[in-house]
Amino acid sequence: MKKKQIAILGSTGSIGTQALQVIEEHPDLYEAYALTANNQVELLAEQARKFMPAAVVIANESKYAQLKQLLADLPIQVYAGADALCEIVEAKPIDVVLASMVGYAGLRPTMNAIKAGKAIALANKETLVVAGELINALAQQYHTPILPVDSEHSAIFQCLEMNNPLEKVILTASGGPFRTFTKEQLQYVTKEQALKHPNWDMGAKITIDSATMMNKGFEVIEAKWLFGVRPDQIEVVVHPQSVIHSMVQYEDGAVKAQLGVPDMRLPIQYAFSYPQRIKASFDRLDFSQMKALTFEQPDTDRFRCLALAYEALNRGGNMACIVNAANEVVVSAFLHDRISFLQMSEVIEQTMGKVTFIQTPSYEDYVATDAEARRVAQSLIK
Repeated sequence: MKKKQIAILGSTGSIGTQALQVIEEHPDLYEAYALTANNQVELLAEQARKFMPAAVVIANESKYAQLKQLLADLPIQVYAGADALCEIVEAKPIDVVLASMVGYAGLRPTMNAIKAGKAIALANKETLVVAGELINALAQQYHTPILPVDSEHSAIFQCLEMNNPLEKVILTASGGPFRTFTKEQLQYVTKEQALKHPNWDMGAKITIDSATMMNKGFEVIEAKWLFGVRPDQIEVVVHPQSVIHSMVQYEDGAVKAQLGVPDMRLPIQYAFSYPQRIKASFDRLDFSQMKALTFEQPDTDRFRCLALAYEALNRGGNMACIVNAANEVVVSAFLHDRISFLQMSEVIEQTMGKVTFIQTPSYEDYVATDAEARRVAQSLIK
């Protein structure tokens, strides 16, 4: 049986490193064809030595010489730059592209991979947040499957039944590290506190997004494009234990839930193996150790970002692209101690009111919107 050739966009990040663990556990089924990173040259070189891909790409061109030198003794093609990222995904042998780069930067390579007819294992939620309509149209045009890797969307995907219409999808949220904080307490939280997620081990950007609940807001937008549901059919419920990863409610009122330990390797492996399930060594749920599964409504007054994401979804057009760009700016500012936790949502909301709104954007409009929203958000922070 031919091994599936996998390209990992963002192999040095949290999702990328766990994807390599899945490949390592199933060397008879999967092979890393291409690995890419933004800046982490040493780790990328270490991964390349271990998995021997055909090619590696470092997005930051200033790191090319260093990477080339680190891999000089190996028969691995070394490339650099944003264009190289977009070209590598088109390589003929590739079967699956795991889009796990962080942020807007993942959009163009994912579009190229779709046009090349590669199956997309989608972990980069910003791709659908920024340009969901465009991505869906491309996927249909090129008959390319988009397989969700986010634990919540993978859960919904696993619960879906053919030909049975949904009443709603229910996305679970851990509530992050500040679930029980008052609004006054939230004024003084630090980045060190925000980076300590109670259940998941993730990169800095997504961990901050989880703390503000913008991550959940993005998942709401993503759910619309992945599952063809209206905004009023997408519900968020806070479930601190992160055991139920998400649920689907059908028209007869039946609810199906997908449960599991908080381990991203499971949805990654399912995206690689779909439609089959294959054996894995991951931890199993021990129901005897579970004392309670609890649920509560999210508070969109304390966690304003979730409400802003719903607003962007309802307005449509390029509004979600504006929100994403502003969010990338404010998260970076918060991580550099330039703004407070609550100021993040304030800057995003002000940016939404200042950037040019376009009802039916083209790809070029998204590019221009992203640039304009970043400029506006930066000016608001200064």
